[in-house]
Amino acid sequence: MTRIVFSGGRVFTGRASEPGDVVVEGDRIVDVGIGLDGDTVVDATGHTVLPGLFDCHVHFMFSGADLVRSLNTPFSLPFYEAIGNMKATLRCGITTVRDALGADLGVAEAVRRGLVQGPRMQIAVNMVSQTGGHNDDWMQCGAHISPPLHPGLPNTVADGPEELRKVVRTLVRHGADIIKIASSGGVMSPRSNPRHAHFRDEEIAMIVQEANAAGIAVMSHAMSGDGILTAVRNGVRSIEHGVFLTDEGVEEMIKNGTWLVPTLMAPRMVLDQAAAGVAISDVILDKAKAVVAQHFQAFQKAHQAGVKIAMGTDSGVGPHGDNLTELTLMVEYGMSPAEALHATTTSAAELMRLGNDLGELAPGKLADLVLVEGDAEQHVKAGTLKQAIRAVYQNGVNVLG
Repeated sequence: MTRIVFSGGRVFTGRASEPGDVVVEGDRIVDVGIGLDGDTVVDATGHTVLPGLFDCHVHFMFSGADLVRSLNTPFSLPFYEAIGNMKATLRCGITTVRDALGADLGVAEAVRRGLVQGPRMQIAVNMVSQTGGHNDDWMQCGAHISPPLHPGLPNTVADGPEELRKVVRTLVRHGADIIKIASSGGVMSPRSNPRHAHFRDEEIAMIVQEANAAGIAVMSHAMSGDGILTAVRNGVRSIEHGVFLTDEGVEEMIKNGTWLVPTLMAPRMVLDQAAAGVAISDVILDKAKAVVAQHFQAFQKAHQAGVKIAMGTDSGVGPHGDNLTELTLMVEYGMSPAEALHATTTSAAELMRLGNDLGELAPGKLADLVLVEGDAEQHVKAGTLKQAIRAVYQNGVNVLG
């Protein structure tokens, strides 16, 4: 089997970049060290070699927050748009994602079977919400405005433990690798309030129990302080967004080992689209403006306290392919560049329970690598990491051709 050696560069070890070579055979890394040889040499002089990057919160079936556009989009078109969304994500070095709502089993299988190019993915299929919650698409006019349910996307609005038990089992039947819930209101749902907690303890406890029985975890869209607490004390694995995180919430997350996926880009993407002329309702815009400052404060609070953090963007609310902006925002609000890269590699792999195969450049791991011209940590700080990428390897194959 051909040995490919990435020679003469710097290797990101998870905490820093050090001189080193990486050797790949087939789809696995077989050696990392100094002065290694191989049948084929990739000259990495002046480059940083990173592990394949992660985004723990994307929506491949969504292409922006333009409601008018979505209402005039044929039913099947988003499946074709998802092909471009996945490719754009992969080309910026992200080789693994969690799709947090929208992609069904067919989308995931298309990537797994090599029919289309994209990151390997874990899918939530749909988000579990209470009536009137963040995934209830009812509008004041009486219409339902989200993409229509179909055989791959079951209805997941439910109330009470027994209804929720069935919803979780239905999602597992539909191929969910993770269960996503909304334990608070959100920005993009006109009739919900981000400061309000959704679901009670017994409801989330049932969801977690059923997910655990299926061997999968629960991620919770949670903005309100109370919504975060309810989710954490009942065993969810990760809090998504965490906008109104309190000191009590931080203590509970640390005590329970709960992860934060901050998605600092998310409200900014809404505001950027509005500034570009996309028709977004005043209700949604007001909520997006209200959460931005709180969002960054919550991230700083969590980071300073030692909450485990993994990178996620909410891409799909805004453009795909700009995902690496999230790293720069994490640095702007307190992380070092190395910490941001760790959150996007080793930490993210641990969150997704993929650490045995991914997240580090180490013998035995899958050969997901990103070749970056120059100092990757400086690029993270400057917001130029995407522009510096020269090659992306997934399972030992350069997907940039």
